[in-house]
Amino acid sequence: MKAFYINNIDVEILLKAINECKGDVFLLTEEGDRFNLKSKLSQMMGIMTLIKGGMVCNAKIYCKNPDDESMLFRLNLFGNIEEIEDYI
Repeated sequence: MKAFYINNIDVEILLKAINECKGDVFLLTEEGDRFNLKSKLSQMMGIMTLIKGGMVCNAKIYCKNPDDESMLFRLNLFGNIEEIEDYI
């Protein structure tokens, strides 16, 4: 299983991206908790677990769909990903 750490990510942008994912997306915490972020209830619990005392805790994201993994990894790495028109 491949997973990547998330850091310094805007939670609102992350949730919007997760809603666009085709497969299941899991938040994995250091305590061993697993939250399926495609579920709204799990999103609330996962985000509450992720942000403790105003600090973002270490957590990993695991995607069942490789395309989702690629998109969320780029989002984590570069921030908001936008499509732009090709002016060339």
